[in-house]
Amino acid sequence: MNKKLLLGILLGVALIIISIANIDFHETIAHMKDVQPGPAGLSLFFIVFMQILRSYRWGVILEPLGKINPLSVFAVTNVGFLAICAIPARLGELARPYLISQMSPIRMSSALGTIIAERALDSLAILVITVCVIILHDLPPWMVRTAIAFFILSALLICFMIFIIVRREAALKIIERLAGLFPDRVAKIIKNMVHHFIDGIEVIADVRRLAYLLILSAAVWLVDVGAIYALLIAFGFHLPALAPFIVMIVLVAGIALPTAPGFIGNWHFACILALSLFGIAKVQALSFALVYHFLSVAVVIVLGVLSLPFGKFSLTGMTKKVSDEGQSTKR
Repeated sequence: MNKKLLLGILLGVALIIISIANIDFHETIAHMKDVQPGPAGLSLFFIVFMQILRSYRWGVILEPLGKINPLSVFAVTNVGFLAICAIPARLGELARPYLISQMSPIRMSSALGTIIAERALDSLAILVITVCVIILHDLPPWMVRTAIAFFILSALLICFMIFIIVRREAALKIIERLAGLFPDRVAKIIKNMVHHFIDGIEVIADVRRLAYLLILSAAVWLVDVGAIYALLIAFGFHLPALAPFIVMIVLVAGIALPTAPGFIGNWHFACILALSLFGIAKVQALSFALVYHFLSVAVVIVLGVLSLPFGKFSLTGMTKKVSDEGQSTKR
């Protein structure tokens, strides 16, 4: 088994054990039964709407590379997120670039660049939200340190993207030198893929498009906050207005870890950790985590399964696609 996959599964198991330690499951189930259906339904609506917004935003990022039917983009987005849930260690991130390259002239390496651009936009949006929360709420030192680490990683990613967009030729020369350390066949694959990868990132160089994408990214995560807020109400938790923002921030950091399929373990641990900051008992926090995880994953699974006829993938197919593109010409 791949070491990364094994490490992810082991980490997930460890977090599950920590999350359920000393838990009375009868009490957990009792809290879940007391959930108010109205606010829970509203939370479900927000989760579905968030997926629609993600799909629309990706379509805007893809547009300069090729016009694709919005329904096709939505279907690929659904299958891609299903792959992320189903395949450990976030290897499912390759599914969307692979599928979109199967149904359009867009190369997989260019589509992968759009995914990196999307992640950078997410990082920037979450970073702004995190800074606002730190200013408005007294957070524990460990969370501030985590926010600083997240800021550094986000800044490095954004600076890297700006550098290869503004100084493309210089970046390519550096990459070509590094590629020269590998055998000729491998070096050619690396250089060709990097060209197409930069094409995918360059779609956000348009200032107007970038501004629009930043607004969409903020909307995506504010809708996520809305889903959390509605579910907190469903559980009868009377918390400060900033609570759902903090839960979202901690949860995003938690699921960034490469763990078991479906974010099992890290999702629950992150929710428990975030809600403990507001004095919510572990058993109640676990009940919240279980319901929120169920709703989120159920949406991904249902939409993903319904969209499967529009795009099937395999790890073997994705690997072959990468190899084929690497051996093709640069442009």
